[in-house]
Amino acid sequence: MIITLTGSNAFRLQEELSKLQSSFIATYGDVAHEKLDGEESSAERLVEAVQSLPFLTPKKLVVLRNPSAQKQFTDNIESIIKGIPETTDVVIVEAKIDKRSSYFKVLKTQTEFKEFSELDPRELSNWIVQYAKQGDGQIRQADAAYLVERAGQNQQLLANEVDKLLNFDSQINRQTIDNLTEPTPQSTIFELLDAAFAGNGKRTLALYKEQRALRVEPQQIMAMIAWQLHILALVKTAGERTPEDTAKEARLNPYVVRKTHGIARKLTLTEVKHLVSRALKLDVRMKSESIDADEALQHFLLTIVSKS
Repeated sequence: MIITLTGSNAFRLQEELSKLQSSFIATYGDVAHEKLDGEESSAERLVEAVQSLPFLTPKKLVVLRNPSAQKQFTDNIESIIKGIPETTDVVIVEAKIDKRSSYFKVLKTQTEFKEFSELDPRELSNWIVQYAKQGDGQIRQADAAYLVERAGQNQQLLANEVDKLLNFDSQINRQTIDNLTEPTPQSTIFELLDAAFAGNGKRTLALYKEQRALRVEPQQIMAMIAWQLHILALVKTAGERTPEDTAKEARLNPYVVRKTHGIARKLTLTEVKHLVSRALKLDVRMKSESIDADEALQHFLLTIVSKS
C-alpha cells in the first residue's frame, strides 16, 4: 500500500495520517513504524527505508514527509515505487506538489492519492457542530457560522478555539465566543468596510482602533482593504452571474462573494471604480510619502461613511 497525502488543509491531512498510523501500530506495533523527513534525510536514506524488508515483523510502515526536498528522490520516483516490497506500506506526505511535474503525475496515478483542500465556511460550520459533539459539547449552527466569521477559516485554529471554548463551558454560545476568542484581522476588515458602507462612522472608527490595538499596522489594513475592494469590483462587474458562478470563475470563496454582494448592491459601477482609484492613490502615498498613515486611512474610511 502506497498512499500520498497532500493539500492545503493541514488539519485534515494530519487527521488522516494519524488514523493510518494508529491503525497500523494497533496491528503491528510501534517498532514497525518509521518516520523520515526529506529535509533532514538523504535521498539514499529515504529509498533504503521504503525498499528494505521489515525486521522481526511481517510488515512495516514508512512515513516520508516532504521527500520532494531531495531532487534525486523525485527524479527517480517511478523506479523507487516499483522497488517497494509488498511487506512495506508507505505514506508520502507533501503539503504542496507542483501539479505540472512528472513527480505529481506518478504519485497521482501510481499511489492512493488523497488531496485535502480547505473547507468552505458552510462546511466548516457543519464540522464545528460535529466536532463540539465529539467533545461532549454543543454549539448551534448559527453560532458555529459566527465563530468561522470571527476566527477565520483555518481548521486547525478553529479546532483549538472550540477546544478552548469547551474547556470553559460545554454549551458554546455567541457570548462565550466573543469573550474567549479574538477576531481575525481579515474578517474584521470586512466588518469595518461593511460599517463604513452602512454609514456607521462610530462603528467604523471603533473597528479601525480595534485593529490597531491588535497591532495591525496601517499598511496591513490598507492591503486588506485593497483585497476586499478587489473582490467588490469583481462582484460588481459579474453582471447576471450568481455568487456561486462568480466565485468559481474568480477562484474565490463563495461565502466571501455572497457577503460582498450585499455591499455591491449599494453602489454603482462608477462609485466602485472611483473608490478603487482613491484607494490606489492612498496606497501609493502611504508607501512613497511621509504622511500620518493612521489619519489618512481613517479619513479615507470616513469619506465612505459620509457618502453612504
